[in-house]
Amino acid sequence: MGVRCFPRLLAAACLLIHAAGAQPNQPAQRTALERLTPERLESTQKAREEFSRQRKALPPVGIYTDYRAVLHVHAEDAPHTMGKRAEVLAAAKLAGVRIVLFSDHNGPLPETWRGLKEGVLFLAGAEKDGSLVYPEPAPGLRFHSHVEERPGRGAEGFDGTEIYNRHADAEDDKELIAFLKALAKDPARWKEFAALVEKYPDEVFAAGVDPGALYLEHWDRILGTRHFTGVGANDAHQNTILSAPGLPKITLDPYAVSFRNLSTHILARELTPESIASSLREGRAYVSHDWLCDPTGFAFVASNNLGLYEAGDVIPIVGSTLLTVRTPLPGIIKVFRNGALLEERTTSRLELQAREPGAYRSEVWLMVDGEPRLWIYANPIYLEKAGPDVLKLPPMELSAGVSAVRDIPYTEGSPDDAEKHRLDIYRPSSPGARPVLFFIHGGAWKSGDRKLYPPLANRFAKEGYVVVLPSYRLSPKHKHPAQLEDVAAALAWTFKNIAQYGGNPQRIYVSGQSAGGHLAASLGLNPQWLAPYGIKPADIRGVLALSGVYDLTGALQVQAPNVFGEQPEILRQASPIEYAGAGAPPFLITYCQWDYAFLPQQAEALHRKLKDAGARSELIFVPRENHISEVLHIVNENDATSNAMLRSMRQAEGN
Repeated sequence: MGVRCFPRLLAAACLLIHAAGAQPNQPAQRTALERLTPERLESTQKAREEFSRQRKALPPVGIYTDYRAVLHVHAEDAPHTMGKRAEVLAAAKLAGVRIVLFSDHNGPLPETWRGLKEGVLFLAGAEKDGSLVYPEPAPGLRFHSHVEERPGRGAEGFDGTEIYNRHADAEDDKELIAFLKALAKDPARWKEFAALVEKYPDEVFAAGVDPGALYLEHWDRILGTRHFTGVGANDAHQNTILSAPGLPKITLDPYAVSFRNLSTHILARELTPESIASSLREGRAYVSHDWLCDPTGFAFVASNNLGLYEAGDVIPIVGSTLLTVRTPLPGIIKVFRNGALLEERTTSRLELQAREPGAYRSEVWLMVDGEPRLWIYANPIYLEKAGPDVLKLPPMELSAGVSAVRDIPYTEGSPDDAEKHRLDIYRPSSPGARPVLFFIHGGAWKSGDRKLYPPLANRFAKEGYVVVLPSYRLSPKHKHPAQLEDVAAALAWTFKNIAQYGGNPQRIYVSGQSAGGHLAASLGLNPQWLAPYGIKPADIRGVLALSGVYDLTGALQVQAPNVFGEQPEILRQASPIEYAGAGAPPFLITYCQWDYAFLPQQAEALHRKLKDAGARSELIFVPRENHISEVLHIVNENDATSNAMLRSMRQAEGN
């Protein structure tokens, strides 16, 4: 009999259960041989089937698509060893894998596949000198490989490390290796085992899968000093084959089984080498033993007043910073800070207030046949103390050549509301009938005021626009539709009177950010708000909606009762997406990398509905900004958001 084993000797502690994996109130993990009994295999399979039934489909939270990837894959096509690349492709498609990162020994070989093939993206790499190296796209990626061989190595020159390696795990199980070698002496047991492999291929392959303390401790040690991405190593060869004279061969590690067992889920904007490499470098990924259950929908995020941050991100600690772990299936969720366990709870959603800087990562375990098995390892979110400039307002002084007329009443109402029924106008000093930017402030419909926005007005007045900043009544004292009634009245005043201040009423653009984006989009789409003034949405030259709320009937409904109430018809009426159609004015819709939860999805949904209806719409993603910095930085001349707004308005002007 021949059993393909690998010549590396592992440290004794290498693949013991992770220190946080076995708690005093939890059963100990079984050995591989205990898991290989027919009863255990059947029970494990039934547990997986039950997980699949219980699993819930969850909407995406952030801005990325979850791409299932396999790293450290060998298929050098040598006739006596490592399988064929075509078999890798077939297995990837069977397992739902979208990305394969080859790791040719001392490669990458010139003939190794690169690019898309039948919907699967291939990246060429190499395994050499204890590293996984992917030279393209530049500047390339480099990861620690087989940590057990160099457990104390440094991080300099590397982007990350394997946090699990399947072959290292297999090599450490001497009892299992001895059991497999002994099968050749008993043909009856050989045939029984072959039948088990055929009936329970995933369960048999996973019998020897255990998290490794050395790997995780190595990772945590480096995370205490710097950003370092954790990846899963399939180390897939498809060459662990049992053979004996007169008995059928048994392949224990087919590519498809390996790919189903372990995946590195890469969170990326698109399926391109550049986007995938960027996400791996930044740590936008989690590792999962997918054989237990499809983890798609898993989210590990941090949020505060700045926005929503995901794995790999650095979030400044501002006010109350909340860590959230969400899973499609209840499990034992654990959160660690700098390697120390902070919280453990059995649930499908864990929330934890984070107050200290550090690298926060999470794990999710499942109880499988009475035994805890590690399911998901998430890359960290890095919390840091907020610097003095995080919430610093830009200068309020106006540039030379820009003047302001303030505190103009735009409607009548209660004397108590008089201050909120005023607007300010900022304009270039030079004469001319100029285009008008009517900008509505944000603040969740319950805070904010026009007096915070002179820097924004100054930015666009310098570019030749007359800028109108209205205030409006706020919740909870004034609930919907007070806010929309006020901004509609302010816009109607602008149409009627702006010519007196150098503006052209035929060239009015309506904009707003956050709650202001909701109000701006509502004015541009729902005709009921402007109808009392004889104005139609088509009279607006364009709508520039920044990180707005466009649908109050779904995920954001829980945030709306204090403003909009809970009646479905009112929520539908207050949702501008309900009115998106062919007659809409041109739209520019933006969202940013660290926006609030679900706002990117709302932006994409509104853009898609407008385009499907034949309306003009442009969708802009703004990288490296959060929900607050987006509007603070809009005053900068090199700012992506303000430049997109200027480009959109100038195109509408024919400039």
